Amino acid sequence: MTQPYVVIMAGGRGERFWPHSRIRRPKHLLPIVGESPMLAQTVARLEGLVPPERVFVVTNHEQREATLDACPELLPEQVVGEPVGRDTAAAVGLAALLVKRKSPDAPFAMLPADHVIDDATGFRDVLRSAMSAAAEEEILVTIGVQPTEPATGYGYVQRGGIKMAADNRQVHDVSRFVEKPDLETAKGYLESGDYFWNAGMFVWRPEVILNALATHASDLHQHLSVLEERWRDGQSLDSCMQTIYPDLPRISIDYAVMEKADNVVMMESDFDWDDVGEWPAVTRHFPEDEAGNVTRGEVVALDASDNLVISSKGRLTALLGVNDLIVVETEDATLICHRDKAQEVKRLAQEIAQREDGENWV
Repeated sequence: MTQPYVVIMAGGRGERFWPHSRIRRPKHLLPIVGESPMLAQTVARLEGLVPPERVFVVTNHEQREATLDACPELLPEQVVGEPVGRDTAAAVGLAALLVKRKSPDAPFAMLPADHVIDDATGFRDVLRSAMSAAAEEEILVTIGVQPTEPATGYGYVQRGGIKMAADNRQVHDVSRFVEKPDLETAKGYLESGDYFWNAGMFVWRPEVILNALATHASDLHQHLSVLEERWRDGQSLDSCMQTIYPDLPRISIDYAVMEKADNVVMMESDFDWDDVGEWPAVTRHFPEDEAGNVTRGEVVALDASDNLVISSKGRLTALLGVNDLIVVETEDATLICHRDKAQEVKRLAQEIAQREDGENWV
């Protein structure tokens, strides 16, 4: 197998983790879980699978310098900043061009920057097998995560029949992708055993995914072809992106390709996984006190239960007689909300951004 690559998508705004997460330093550049930025944890998890010189990060222009600070093992040319966000299909197409320029036949993995995976060895083993499969066949591999609960916040992949084996791991056809279900539907998925969480982790070769984009997202592919031609003719990548990227259609890779292509397959994972999508998910990764409170920093909780409290360094946060709250305190902003409202923190951050001085707070 040609030496593989990994491209990490790290361009999100992380609004669900406001006020810790800000536009210039969002969730993946923060130690939301663990002691180092989540992006740095993702890069470190690759050790033994690919060396740092075969890792790219696709981020946005505003976060590029902070990304380089978080990942000092990466060279500046390995961190590419999109001038404008155009969702994951554009990021995937750009990633394919980056890898193709280095090694046209190399399988590469597309990974989110902000997942929590403790079993790094199991993670690498699954990716290695997926890379072997992608090197052999013209397939688009998605990694399916075995669900542990009837989650309504994730999309799902329905497993089909066995297509092949790679490194003694089965590779299944994909019957369909499904959107985030309601609770009863999610319970049915869990009971069936044929549905897996769609974790947004993919493996393929450059030409295979580019051909899929040409077939199913021709407008995007045409713009990427122009970008590639100008880059090949000597223009800098940044210059090419500045002129072409704003015209790219905004669409996810799931909608653009994965839900339409007939060569999509799934490899089951056997490692732990959590995308930590909003503040309450943090409580899964830290111990509770006797009253069910999860705290970080200097916190005193009296007659208070089932709260998540995160206090910034050098400040004390005290709770008295309150339950089921999320309290996140930073140097310049404080969030207080009921746990049931956690999904609306993104809307709150967007509302703050609309203020006359909103840019100071987001």
